[in-house]
Amino acid sequence: MTYTSERTPGVPGVPDPQATQVLPVTALKPTVTPVLSGPPGTPVTPSGPPLTPDAVTPAPPGRPVTPSLEDRAVGALVGAAVGDALGGPVEGRTPEEIVRRHGGPVEGIVGPFHDDWRTARPLAPYHKGDGHVTDDTLMTHALVRVYESVRDHLDAYDIADHLVPDLIGTPRWIPELEAEALPLQRIFLAEKWIVARLHYGHADPREAGVGNIVNCGAAMYMAPVGVVNAGNPDRAYAEALDIAGAHQSSYGREAAGVFAAAVAAAFVPEATPSSVVVQALRLAKDGTRAAIEAVCEAAAAVDDPASAGVALRAAVAPFDTVGPDYRNPSLGARRPSRLHSVEELPIALGMLLVGRGDYRTTVLGSVNYGRDCDSIATMSGALAGALRGASAVPDEWSREIARASRLDLQAPGAALATVAREIFTRDRARARTHEQAFTAISAIPAMTEAGAR
Repeated sequence: MTYTSERTPGVPGVPDPQATQVLPVTALKPTVTPVLSGPPGTPVTPSGPPLTPDAVTPAPPGRPVTPSLEDRAVGALVGAAVGDALGGPVEGRTPEEIVRRHGGPVEGIVGPFHDDWRTARPLAPYHKGDGHVTDDTLMTHALVRVYESVRDHLDAYDIADHLVPDLIGTPRWIPELEAEALPLQRIFLAEKWIVARLHYGHADPREAGVGNIVNCGAAMYMAPVGVVNAGNPDRAYAEALDIAGAHQSSYGREAAGVFAAAVAAAFVPEATPSSVVVQALRLAKDGTRAAIEAVCEAAAAVDDPASAGVALRAAVAPFDTVGPDYRNPSLGARRPSRLHSVEELPIALGMLLVGRGDYRTTVLGSVNYGRDCDSIATMSGALAGALRGASAVPDEWSREIARASRLDLQAPGAALATVAREIFTRDRARARTHEQAFTAISAIPAMTEAGAR
């Protein structure tokens, strides 16, 4: 598939802007690995939490099973958490450093990069590794709790009214601290900005993100927005932009919107990595769109997933403000721009293409890319999990990470799927009300100039 900057009808891979919001799936080849059913008439239940009877449809023998809303929701959030935990211990490292430390690429759960992690800079005192999730997952689960409370679409004011109190008022188990603490004590400075601006500064939530460093901090936890807008990338994009306004500006905010849209697109039946990328490109703006296009063009030419990182890094480098040394950002780093992009989202989408949607290949490619690889793997893991469901995430990883992090990784996805169904019901009722009002308005004869006198 060609990824091009032209948004015109007939260009390969890019839908007509006047067409429906979701790319017709009949024209796409699904890459879902078939899951075979048992005896005729036996429901096929993906691994994960028990699903309700109407969430599992019996499939004829040998037929692939399309994951349900619940299965995809759990897959997205478990997939994100597992990617986060796998990438955490090598965050900030180069691929070469990762290979030297582990005697080869990371192939699963590993320990801390430094044996003296309690004091070793720059990550002390966090116990990164051994199956511990990081702030990406803590923020994702916090946003899920906001949805559980509001049980409707969110806006920037919900971040001020619900997310901030959660971060500063409720102690929770923090895996990297191996202790119970306020989430505020673990999140990064760019996330603490939310508390400073909204709780202490009383800024307008819709613009509180202005002035923060521009990074992937908002994008990394936007998967829940895609889940509640499953199958509707446009709505996910708009909602995430609104929410992220309390946290980020410029291309950091844009990345949040595009990532949420990509997750929503991954829920479409028969969606593929390519169809997800097409939807992301359709909605992305400015440098974010150009970076995704460049990285995905490079990914399309990669034959060996093990070497993908070099090609993808070269493709994203012109759009990345951090520079070649991740630990020593350039003077122009993380400033607002219409020409630049965060690195993490384009690389996550590129790795999804390189891995052809296979969870293990996609996430390990993201982890061994290095740099901000916990966030990259969080995003690519969410997309791969949403595409193929919870069973796509290796059970030996998810079980150990849940145990080590003392978290129920499946419950947030199951809860979010319930909320998504409630929101969809409300959306249909609102749409009917609008339709009735507009129908009544449009039926009134237009007043002519002569009749107006």
